[in-house]
Amino acid sequence: MILTMNKEQPTLIRISTAGSVDDGKSTLIGRLLHDSHQIYSDQMRAATSSAQKRGQGMEFAFLMDGLKAEREQGITIDVAYRYFRTSQRAFIIADTPGHEQYTRNMVTGASTADIAVILVDARKGLLKQSKRHTFIANLLGIKHMIVAVNKMDLVDWSQARFDELVSEFTEFAARLDIGDLRFVPISALHGDLVTKSSKNMTWYEGSPLLGLMESIYVGGDRNMVDLRFPVQWVCRPNQDYRGYAGQVVSGILRTGSEIMALPSGKTSKVASIDTYEGPIEEAYPPMSVTVCLEDELDISRGDFLVAPANRPKSGRLFEAMIVWMDEANLSKDSSYFIKMNTSLCKSRVVELSYRVDVESLHRQPAETLALNEIGRVVVATHIPIHYDAYSGNRATGCFILIDELNHHTVAAGMIIDRAPEDQLPVPVETWHELHDTPNEHKSLVESAARLKRMALAAKTIWITGLVGSGKRELAYQLEKALWEKGAIVSVLDGGKLRHTLSSGLDFSSDDTTEHLRRAAETAHLMNDAGVTVICAFVSPLTAQRELARQIIGADQFIEVHADVGVEQCEQTDRHGLYAKARSGLIKNLAGVNAPFERPKNAMRIDTTHQDDIDVFIQSLVAQLLQN
Repeated sequence: MILTMNKEQPTLIRISTAGSVDDGKSTLIGRLLHDSHQIYSDQMRAATSSAQKRGQGMEFAFLMDGLKAEREQGITIDVAYRYFRTSQRAFIIADTPGHEQYTRNMVTGASTADIAVILVDARKGLLKQSKRHTFIANLLGIKHMIVAVNKMDLVDWSQARFDELVSEFTEFAARLDIGDLRFVPISALHGDLVTKSSKNMTWYEGSPLLGLMESIYVGGDRNMVDLRFPVQWVCRPNQDYRGYAGQVVSGILRTGSEIMALPSGKTSKVASIDTYEGPIEEAYPPMSVTVCLEDELDISRGDFLVAPANRPKSGRLFEAMIVWMDEANLSKDSSYFIKMNTSLCKSRVVELSYRVDVESLHRQPAETLALNEIGRVVVATHIPIHYDAYSGNRATGCFILIDELNHHTVAAGMIIDRAPEDQLPVPVETWHELHDTPNEHKSLVESAARLKRMALAAKTIWITGLVGSGKRELAYQLEKALWEKGAIVSVLDGGKLRHTLSSGLDFSSDDTTEHLRRAAETAHLMNDAGVTVICAFVSPLTAQRELARQIIGADQFIEVHADVGVEQCEQTDRHGLYAKARSGLIKNLAGVNAPFERPKNAMRIDTTHQDDIDVFIQSLVAQLLQN
């Protein structure tokens, strides 16, 4: 069992420790690393030096407690991750804090674990925090738990005490849904039954702790049926390559297989699956890959690729169990960001069904949740999200809530699939502001009446072009020409919107797309009010301009290309943006270090000559007046 390095890559297992403070989690992991010869000499020297300064002998916990405050107080505060391997498996083990104040860190460490090791002090027995950690580990969907009854040396290696604690824990766990529960007596300090058998506990006939960790089968825990691929990034290194990067969180993705993009519902086939090492034929959890499709679909960060016949649920309302992790109590009147996989939107907890007493596991009525409390809630989101029940898919059934002001994570949640959305006990008035009802109220002024009063039918003229191509100057000249003909017209200037409506966005591809979506929605509303809108935006990608066309409506959308090349724009660049982009000081400048996809069907105008601009404006105004 002691370690020999295998050339073949062993199975990687994630393990989280849990239990109350001073139950010996850090000591146990330190002992595991030491006895399996996974400690570097400098780590051993540092831990020995810390112990000597405190006037103590070697403390294995010092190998894990890296923070000065941890060593001074003798407790774990932060989550520490350690990697080690045996001839059978490779492990990432998380040393999580036992103190109640740091329960949120325990949730972080256990969120991705395959196996939970619950430590119980043989002297103190099953404490409230041990029960809380066990309940949270069960909530987090950890199917395999090993209860390690530690400090058996302090109860004279008593089998009777071990059997008593096994009975007590089994009675508590009977009210939970733990599929695989095992027990082992240990002494982390002396190494008994940690990696090898114990002369002091010959009455125990099972495997040592490391043997259990090596033998538990976790392959069946991963969801290989439901294909879920959240898109993290749209990869466009050049005009000939469009890939969607992300991690396969469940299911199997194969080249040639049909997929559906959500939320659009458009389908295509997988053309290729690319990795850093090269193309592959199939990908499975937890591989990170870039997927190319046979068709160009409008896909961006936060979208999902799924199998058409096996889709997740979509909606704005769902039930969940949450662990509250903030000093300030849960407020049903507050709005929180909700983050699920790669998507982020606003949400609100609109119903608190009950709070769970972690000692008795009884449900208690509650108006709020305090730090470390656990409750069942109903969450409403601002836009529809895609999700699965956590019990069936941990990857797409979990989320976190984030405070809008300080961006602190306030809760971790697991979605439960009990009732359909229309049966959830939520009064409409408590979340109507989150539910889009665009057709509920219609204007009493008919479109024909608006047109009769206006000089022309409201349109959106969308002018695209490189930075410095003269599109902004063209927009304002066109505005003046239309105004003089009696039109109600206004310019949406991309630069001005960057300082107002889109002030919180950067120039990444995703944020630029969101910036243009906001502009298109604004133009659409203004068109509905009878105002002709002239938009001046770089809008470098075809997909971005097509998104604007869809929002505004094809009949109202006129695309114009201020067709001036990069060289000419660079020559007339008053602000030195192109020079800064070429030196690396500016990123994502279209035409230099970001792509610009020339429009194929737009009206074209060379804005370098004023005579050409005058002729173009006269022609376009005449065309608009005829319509």
